[in-house]
Amino acid sequence: MTDELCGQYGRKNIDAQTGLRRITPAMLSADNLAKRFLGGEITPGQALAALKSAAPHFGISPRAIHAVDWLFRFTQPQDWLPGCRPIVWPSASMQAAELGLTATHVKRLNRHLVELGLVAMRDSPNRKRYGRRDARGRIVEAYGFDLSPIAVRIDEFRAAAEAYRAERAAIALLRRRATIARNSLRQTWQTYQERQIEDPVLAGLQAAATLASRALRGNDTRATLTQPVVTLETIAATARQALEMMLTGQGVAGSNSVEMVPLGHKNVPHITATNQTLDPTDTVMAQDKCNFVAVRENVGKSVVSGEVEKKVTSLPDRHDRGTLMKIRPDELVQIAPRLKCYLKRASPSWPEIVDAADWLRHDLGVSKPLWGDACVTMGRERAAIALAIVSAKPPEHFTSSAGGYFAGMVAKSHSGNLNLDRSIWGLREGHSGKGINQSSGKSMRVAT
Repeated sequence: MTDELCGQYGRKNIDAQTGLRRITPAMLSADNLAKRFLGGEITPGQALAALKSAAPHFGISPRAIHAVDWLFRFTQPQDWLPGCRPIVWPSASMQAAELGLTATHVKRLNRHLVELGLVAMRDSPNRKRYGRRDARGRIVEAYGFDLSPIAVRIDEFRAAAEAYRAERAAIALLRRRATIARNSLRQTWQTYQERQIEDPVLAGLQAAATLASRALRGNDTRATLTQPVVTLETIAATARQALEMMLTGQGVAGSNSVEMVPLGHKNVPHITATNQTLDPTDTVMAQDKCNFVAVRENVGKSVVSGEVEKKVTSLPDRHDRGTLMKIRPDELVQIAPRLKCYLKRASPSWPEIVDAADWLRHDLGVSKPLWGDACVTMGRERAAIALAIVSAKPPEHFTSSAGGYFAGMVAKSHSGNLNLDRSIWGLREGHSGKGINQSSGKSMRVAT
C-alpha cells in the first residue's frame, strides 16, 4: 500500500493521505523537553505567568501567548503533579472557533507553538484528540497538546523575565539621563540667545549635540544607548561650563549663575532695585521672621544693586495676602488670568502666586536661569508680578517673544530702570470695565 501510494502521489501526498505528522527537529526538541517533566509543586498559574513574563525577551507574539493561554483553560492542578502529565485535548473545530481562525491557520499556529518549544503533540492512533479522567480527576489516557515543556522551562522563563526587566529598567534610566541632558542644553542655548552672547564654540557644541541626539534614535538596548547618552551628558556639561565662562567674562556676577533659585533663599532679605522709593506697603515679604529681623537691622543702611543705591525706611509686618506694590494677590490674578490654571483657590497668597508664576514661565518661554535671575534681582514676589504683567499682554505686543520681553525687564531691573507701577496701572485701566475690585481706594502715583 505504501509503495503504491509513493508511486502515485509522492511523499508529500502520502502525509496528506495518512494524516501522519512529519518529524522535524523542533518536534524532536519539544518531545525531549516533555520527557524531562517529573511533576512537582508547579501550578498551572505559575507556569503560565512565567511564560508570559518572558515572552517579550524571547520575541513570542501576543497571538501565540493567547493560544497557549486558551489551552491552559483545559488543564487542572492535578495534571502537574508527579506521575501525571498536563495534556489537553480541545478539538480542532473548537480551537478554530474560539480563536477566530480558519482550520489552516490553526494548523500553522499549532506548528508554531511546537517550534517555540512550548507544547509537544501527542497523537492518537486514529489521529483524533481525546482523553479521559478517573473518578479523582486524574488523566488516564489523553492525546492532544502536552504542556509539560513550559513547566520544564519555568526556571529559564523566570531568569529571562528578570533579565528583561533589568534591561528595560536600565534603558529607562538611560533615556531619563538623555532627557536631563537635552533639557540642560535647551536652557543653555536659550540663555545664550536671551543674553545675546557671542561665543565661537557655540556652533560646534550645537552640532555635536545634534549628532549625539541622532545617535539615540532607533536604539532600544542598553549596549547601543550607553555611549550616545554619555556623549550627550559630556556635551551638556561642556556647554554649561562655556556659558558660565562667558557670563563671567561679560561682567555678570558669578553668583547669578549659581544662586538662581526660583523659590528664593531662606533667611536672606530680598534686595529690591527699582527707581521708586520703597513704600511700607510695597515691601517684599520675607519667608520667615529671621528675614524681617535681618532687614530691620539694616534700616538706614545703604542697599546697593548695580549702580543704584537706595535707603530703606521701615518694614512693617504684613500677611501673605496683603498688598504688595499696592496690589493684592487676588487682584493680580484678575489682571493676569493666565495664573488661574496654576492656582488651587481664587484667593491665593503671595507664595502661591510665586509658585504659579514658576509654572507659568514655561508657557511664556522663560528659561529657568532667567527666572532665577529675576527672583534674585527683583525678589520673588516682584518677579512674579513682572511675569504676570507679561502674560497679560497680547502676542502682538512683543517684538520677539514673551521670554525676550521678560529678559528685557530683568535687564532694566539690573540697571534700576524698571518701573512696574506704570505697568500695573496700565493693566488696571485696561480691565476697569471688567469689574476689577480696587479696594485699596488710592490712586496710583506713577514714579518718575
